[in-house]
Amino acid sequence: MTEETFARYDSADYLRTEEDIAAYLEAVMAEAGDDPAYVARALSVVARARNMIALSREMGMSR
Repeated sequence: MTEETFARYDSADYLRTEEDIAAYLEAVMAEAGDDPAYVARALSVVARARNMIALSREMGMSR
């Protein structure tokens, strides 16, 4: 039997536009309830995604 390896899932990979980020944050706020750690984690995901967006624009590349 062979063992399959999977790439690590990262939400930041799917936040490509401002609309994607807004929808993601709306979903987080709907699901977070009273959990500030959940919101903080989502904000760090958005920060990473924005950095990738800015870097790709600066380099003239697409993700």
